[in-house]
Amino acid sequence: MTRYEFLKSMGFKGAALMALMTSCIREEDTYINALTEKAIASTPVTPTPPVATTPGTGTGTTTGNGTDLSTIKNRLLTLDLTQAANAALLSAGGYVAVSGIVVAQVSAGVHVAATQTCSHKPRNRIIFNRTEFYCTDHGARFDLSGNGLNSLGSRGIAVYKVATDGKTLVVYS
Repeated sequence: MTRYEFLKSMGFKGAALMALMTSCIREEDTYINALTEKAIASTPVTPTPPVATTPGTGTGTTTGNGTDLSTIKNRLLTLDLTQAANAALLSAGGYVAVSGIVVAQVSAGVHVAATQTCSHKPRNRIIFNRTEFYCTDHGARFDLSGNGLNSLGSRGIAVYKVATDGKTLVVYS
């Protein structure tokens, strides 16, 4: 249900309806109906990835070639990249949402993870949309560091550390 439909169902009409519709939207806010967008894999992706890090520092990812995942503490999520359910993480632009966390591959071997709970309204509606995190409920947008890109996302979202050895991906704090 859209905000317009909701407000109409509550009995708002005419000028009162328009005043409510425009009261919390700013010009820089955009609405992308991500549920009807074409498949992400068919769209070229040219993101600005986060800086790669080592476990225990900053956000970003460590990739293959000797990453020792057993030393990571404060694990929030562990994904087996060989499972079909996580196949989206094998291509740039793909993402999965598991246990309240959105994990995406922004470019070859670079993964990011963020909370699925939007800071504008606490609903688990955050997805990865090409080069940013996006709330399908009302249009809040966030960059790969969790900073808001419009007024609805101004409070930002939590972004987690990610490490992978190529077969397993670990999200941690």
